[in-house]
Amino acid sequence: PLGWLVAAPMFLDLLWPLLLALGIETVRIDPGNTAMTPLDLHDYPWSHSLLMAAVWSVVFAALFYARHRTTRGAAVIGAGVFSHWVLDFVTHRPDMPLYPGSDTYLGLGLWNSVPATVLVEGTLFAASVALYAKSTRARTRTGSMAWWSFVGLLVLIYVGNIFSPPPPSVGAVVWSAEGLWLFVAWAFWVDRHRTVS
Repeated sequence: PLGWLVAAPMFLDLLWPLLLALGIETVRIDPGNTAMTPLDLHDYPWSHSLLMAAVWSVVFAALFYARHRTTRGAAVIGAGVFSHWVLDFVTHRPDMPLYPGSDTYLGLGLWNSVPATVLVEGTLFAASVALYAKSTRARTRTGSMAWWSFVGLLVLIYVGNIFSPPPPSVGAVVWSAEGLWLFVAWAFWVDRHRTVS
């Protein structure tokens, strides 16, 4: 289901604002930290370390398996969760710890270049949209409108993030990041109106 396929790669970022709100992890607003983000992601070992990404992958896959009883689906969902860490490793500067308490931080720094980031992320996004659109068809007019408006809003938000000013506070970061849950719900709604081709 699209809802699971959207939630899985976003899961670490769905968990992160909750940990920020609870004071378990912290972030600083630091314009210029990279060309793509004004955030100094210096403290997020429970949501974004390599070890915890693996743990969350297993947890999320187990939740999927408990609901759908398919090993293949659970493996795909678990890989989806872990893919977040792999892609963050490519994009982030070296700020991703190996495990909570680690002094080793990883990151290749793609976010230091806006054009390179847009090329890589845009290509991945376009390929994902094309794959889903080819693999499913709308059962109702809503299925088409819900899907393409979902895609369009994601593109608008992505472009807006590139050109928008830094967030005014960490609280604003927390609340906007919690808004990602709306996209998970939207994806489940899209699923109700589409079927596998």
